[in-house]
Amino acid sequence: MSLRLSTVILPYRRWHEGGRAAWTRAEQLGFHTAYTYDHLSWRTFRDGPWFGAVPTLTAAASVTDRLRLGTLVTSPNFRHPVTLAKELISLDDISEGRVTLGIGAGGSGFDATALGQEPWTPRERADRLAEFVPLLDRLLSEDAVSYEGDFYSAHEARNIPGCVQRPRLPFAVAATGPRGMRLAARFGQAWVTTGDPKLFENGTPEQSIQAIRGQAERLDDICAEVGRDMTGLDRVLLTGFTPDRNGPLQSLNAFVDFAGRHAELGFTELVIHWPIPDSPFAAEEKVFEQIAMEAPAQLR
Repeated sequence: MSLRLSTVILPYRRWHEGGRAAWTRAEQLGFHTAYTYDHLSWRTFRDGPWFGAVPTLTAAASVTDRLRLGTLVTSPNFRHPVTLAKELISLDDISEGRVTLGIGAGGSGFDATALGQEPWTPRERADRLAEFVPLLDRLLSEDAVSYEGDFYSAHEARNIPGCVQRPRLPFAVAATGPRGMRLAARFGQAWVTTGDPKLFENGTPEQSIQAIRGQAERLDDICAEVGRDMTGLDRVLLTGFTPDRNGPLQSLNAFVDFAGRHAELGFTELVIHWPIPDSPFAAEEKVFEQIAMEAPAQLR
């Protein structure tokens, strides 16, 4: 299978001041999917403009025709499955079936406390995700759902006519631990990783490759354990968080080398950040566009 190339466009620009242009250009460049982050605010962008993921993707759907659209990632930190399902079904309808939901447990950043709650522990986040994903699966697949769980409830929640994509839009489950990987194996159409965060500051690219290989092998074992056909589960690497950082975007050759090493681990999709000046995602726009247009052919 060819390695697909996608991008993630952070929602920090007003729609009519560069926001719209990025999404239409992503389609022109031939990206497979353009994702955005689903946060209320994020890291160094907290005190600047930041827009909502679902309205942004809805607007993007209205100005594109072929480009797939998605979140990387949505989490239970400020989402509820019932309301999220209604928004996703609407977005899938507007885009005529071009939506992928990236979903994960979330972190301890600003989203974790914006609603006034204490941040959940990693275990609590994993517990919530383990209930969130199966319920969302039902809400997107069934006309009416009732459910009472430890964290979430649904009372005769109606979701008619359902998704354009059947039986529902695809899930890309972000996970590095066994519980999340089991959710990916059971409910995901893709698994997402950013590598091993412990290696970001002081690790080497070689150590990162070994760590990601270990993650992929654990996923293989879990798929075998739950009876999931591994060939039907895409593997997605969100780049920019390994020790390589933004190095692969310095030249076409650097990217092809980086992508090839990860393709050998079984990855089917790589996601690169749309360049943002004066940020960790700064990159030369001409090089970025060259990578988008020329790298996929070299990775077949």
